[in-house]
Amino acid sequence: SESNFSPFRGPKLTVMLALVTLVAAFGSSFQYGYNVAVINSPALFMQEFYNQTYHERTGQYMEETFFTLLWSISVSMFPLGGFLGSLMVGPMVNKCGRKGTLLINNIFSIIPAILMGTSKVAKSYEMIILSRIVVGICAGLSSNVVPMYLGELSPRNLRGAIGVVPQLFITIGILIAQIFGLRSILASEEGWPILLGLTGVPAGLQLLFLPFFPESPRYTLIQKGEEERARRDLRKLRGWDDVEDEVEEMRLEDQAEKAEGRLSVLNLFTFQPLRWQLISIIVLMAGQQLSGVNAIYYYADKIYQKAGVKAEDVQYVTAGTGAVNVVMTIAAVFIVEVLGRRLLLLAGFGICCVACAVLTAALALQDQVAGMPTLSIVCVIVYVVGHAIGPSPIPSLVITEMFLQSSRPAAFMVGGTVHWLCNFTVGLVFPFIQGALGPYSFIIFGVICLLTTIYTYLIVPETKGKTFMEINHIFAKRNRVDISEDKEELKDF
Repeated sequence: SESNFSPFRGPKLTVMLALVTLVAAFGSSFQYGYNVAVINSPALFMQEFYNQTYHERTGQYMEETFFTLLWSISVSMFPLGGFLGSLMVGPMVNKCGRKGTLLINNIFSIIPAILMGTSKVAKSYEMIILSRIVVGICAGLSSNVVPMYLGELSPRNLRGAIGVVPQLFITIGILIAQIFGLRSILASEEGWPILLGLTGVPAGLQLLFLPFFPESPRYTLIQKGEEERARRDLRKLRGWDDVEDEVEEMRLEDQAEKAEGRLSVLNLFTFQPLRWQLISIIVLMAGQQLSGVNAIYYYADKIYQKAGVKAEDVQYVTAGTGAVNVVMTIAAVFIVEVLGRRLLLLAGFGICCVACAVLTAALALQDQVAGMPTLSIVCVIVYVVGHAIGPSPIPSLVITEMFLQSSRPAAFMVGGTVHWLCNFTVGLVFPFIQGALGPYSFIIFGVICLLTTIYTYLIVPETKGKTFMEINHIFAKRNRVDISEDKEELKDF
């Protein structure tokens, strides 16, 4: 029975599937994580370059307001580019395929890598600002396309574990950026252009190796109509010849798509049979970003310094926090098929909620009660652990699982747009919230974590070990759409 489904039964992880997962995640997800963190460590050297370049051009240094604005733009262009990249997901994956989109996407990494790497020689901070938005487009595409591609390549008993791998490589990218960004390595006056330019290396490797791996068989069969090619690719991925069960499942999904038609984002918002799936991905993606994960990292340096960590040692503690993030995401890869998606979301958001509440109290009482600075550090680490096992990796995975082929690209466009807009908003608004509320700003994040936990408990079903069609049927009951009403709605599209 489905309830007795074991993650250890069914197709094993073949060399082909492992390699394509590695190439896709390293080439795309890794550099997304790398670019999230890479600008933090060399910020002072880059700001000095901005000011010096301006002085050489005009004979005077920048006014403080203009300087702050220019640096804010440099930082915020990345999530803005991510938002633009998310808007491109649907048209590109439908026209070029999942693998094809990832190959084209490397252009949005290699060109800005060259521009950033040569910006100092060219004496142009405009090249950095332009590159940040272009590399953001790369991240916006990869953060949506990699989970979709790997989710469609994976057998259902491995879909959860492989679906967490992109998030694992994002955390590894963040950690590598933190390590390379140590003052003793590349965070220096001479080293920062190299640090920024290294983002092109994973893209170059992906461009070299990904063409040797198959396109998503679901895309090949359902959208291209090439059943024999899909069957051939499935045999390579599974390591055996008997793939007829999966081909039959794809045929059923193909029939559903023919009845349903390919849904646009606008259709998705007005299509009742997908109502709760759509609401769920919006809530989970918003909860992921508005739960304060970026604010925690933003505030962590100050928390560590108040706890007595020397200013020159904060960079090592920050890298240590990044290492904790990697280790817990590795743990999520192994437990997601045992504990399931729903439990990890509930546990993750619940842990983050408690960590935010305790952190608020610890920060408020930092000067009055002994031991509070140490408790603050513990709260940061506990929060990172909670976010790494649930809120970080699971939302992208469940978008793949909750939607069929016809609606999946539009769903990723919606999820990606929510993700990047919330990311952009937190980066823009948090400094003002912090200035107004001080330590109490984390109450807001705690409440968002609590509300997302409640929503997950009430609405989000377990999708572990189920086919895409089975998950669709679970939501059909929740959407309370009977078959006759469903058919009438399908005709409208």
